[in-house]
Amino acid sequence: MGEEHQRKRSRQHFEAEEARHLPSLECETSKWYFSREEIERFSPSRKDGIDLPKESFLRSSYCSFLQRLGMQLHVSQVTIGCAMVMCHRFYMRQSLAKNDWQTIATASLFLACKAEDEPCQLSNVVVASYEIIFEWDPSASIRIHQTECYHEFKEIILAGERLLLDTSAFHLLDVELPYKPLAAALNRLNAWPDLATAAWNFVHDWLRTTLCLQYKPHVIATATVHLAATFQNAKVGSRRDWWLEFGVTTKLLKEVIQEMYMLIEVNRRRALPPPRREVAWAVPTVIKPPVHLARGYPFHSYPMQSYRQPGIW
Repeated sequence: MGEEHQRKRSRQHFEAEEARHLPSLECETSKWYFSREEIERFSPSRKDGIDLPKESFLRSSYCSFLQRLGMQLHVSQVTIGCAMVMCHRFYMRQSLAKNDWQTIATASLFLACKAEDEPCQLSNVVVASYEIIFEWDPSASIRIHQTECYHEFKEIILAGERLLLDTSAFHLLDVELPYKPLAAALNRLNAWPDLATAAWNFVHDWLRTTLCLQYKPHVIATATVHLAATFQNAKVGSRRDWWLEFGVTTKLLKEVIQEMYMLIEVNRRRALPPPRREVAWAVPTVIKPPVHLARGYPFHSYPMQSYRQPGIW
């Protein structure tokens, strides 16, 4: 009797605590923008012993996985980008050390299909994800169609979906991407097709990074147009400070573009082949490596330019 009363009281206490903290939880999870320092030094994964390079590698891994899974399911790039942002946000609340990224990524894509009104059957998501995860196993495509294996993996994905929703207090379903503001900016500025293509490629690349955790979509879109125009040597807008028309200050624009240049440079260095230690003959000095050598994962390749070159503003 005493045990039953104690158990009942503990449950009531838990429900009261949950109700008391719910408003603050909703308020906390509505904040999906972080400083660079918060992302690099104070993420949940950092507290569990995962350093920044490893966390960056894992983020790249689930983005590549989502891209491949989305293409296999024939969903739009917008839905894939939405799933990437969901994962980025989730891992600013939960640790990569405690939550399998393949499960979370699969659940994110399933949720993104719902958020973007692009129906995709759960069975197709489960099968495609399993086949990609276990692609090294020739029997995986047969095993996942067996009832026991299918239901077991499906329950894992559904548990991941519940964890995503619980962690975000359902705010994950409200994801804004830079695509719409980018399209609006390009149309308003009458951008040339080459510039538009470069801008779209940049936005695809930014969604693989934590840039979407630092800046709002319209800021990323505006800075992307400016960056693409710089690389294309194109003039956009009827006024020199055209970005002000899109609610972006000059100071903020410079800050975002600086971050973008850093991301491009980091990827360029990662894509270059390692230097050879032993050379059997003299090699003439090369001023710059060919641009195509920098074409690697995950960014599209553009020639690097000095950030403080004359006329960039």
